[in-house]
Amino acid sequence: MTTPAAPSPSRFDLSHAVAVVIGATGVLGGTLAEGLAEAGAKVAVLGRSAERGTACADRIKAKGGNAQFFECDAIDKASLAAAHAAIAESLGAPTVLVNAAGGNDPKVTVTGDRSFESIAADDWRASFDLNLVGGALLPCQEFGPAMAKRGGGSIINIASVSAHLPLSRVIAYSAAKAAVLNLTQFLAREWAPHGVRVNSITPGFFPAEQNRRLLFNEDGTPTPRAQSILGHTPMARFGRSEELIGAAVFLASPAASGFITGTDLRVDGGFLAQTI
Repeated sequence: MTTPAAPSPSRFDLSHAVAVVIGATGVLGGTLAEGLAEAGAKVAVLGRSAERGTACADRIKAKGGNAQFFECDAIDKASLAAAHAAIAESLGAPTVLVNAAGGNDPKVTVTGDRSFESIAADDWRASFDLNLVGGALLPCQEFGPAMAKRGGGSIINIASVSAHLPLSRVIAYSAAKAAVLNLTQFLAREWAPHGVRVNSITPGFFPAEQNRRLLFNEDGTPTPRAQSILGHTPMARFGRSEELIGAAVFLASPAASGFITGTDLRVDGGFLAQTI
């Protein structure tokens, strides 16, 4: 009697992964944490808000996943190191890092009453600290070398369509996210010989806390800015946060994307595919 062959594991199976999601206290980061857990990963939920981070981990556990919240400030090296040590002890050595922290600050947004030249240098630095230093640089410095020493891992930086073509108003955010793309490519080359893949995901427009007031009026209708965005998006709609999960699971899985590094995966409804 012939013994049936064991089923091949899915290329998108992350059951052997320990995924660290920084910024999982936000809408998009939280959704990515839940999606990685659904693919089987043990997930470390990192962020500054214990309330939102615990809620994210609880949602994952309610669905049968394995998650734990670790309070962490991504622009503080000591905080990142402490979280790293706690994760390794509780869940195991991290094999996936998702850098989803970031956001735009109104103080560095060019509007009718705030010109480019009036933006204070300290506010520029704060935006770069949030979106570049804490949004990619320090977490990569903390987790990347350990992955390289073990011989493998996947780092996923969350970029922005404004990193490719700067959007009106959000000048500091756009510049910082462009730097994230550049850093991603540098680290991809730096760590490829050690088996660590470094890629980015460029989300299009996904309504979340930080941009909802820019996109919708109080009655729920789209603002003129939102209408302009939708008119420039071939799919003529905003993204849903869960539509980022497939890209993250793909890039996290060495069986699915083992020969991909230094790549930016756009999930933007075609926004960057046209000019006018």
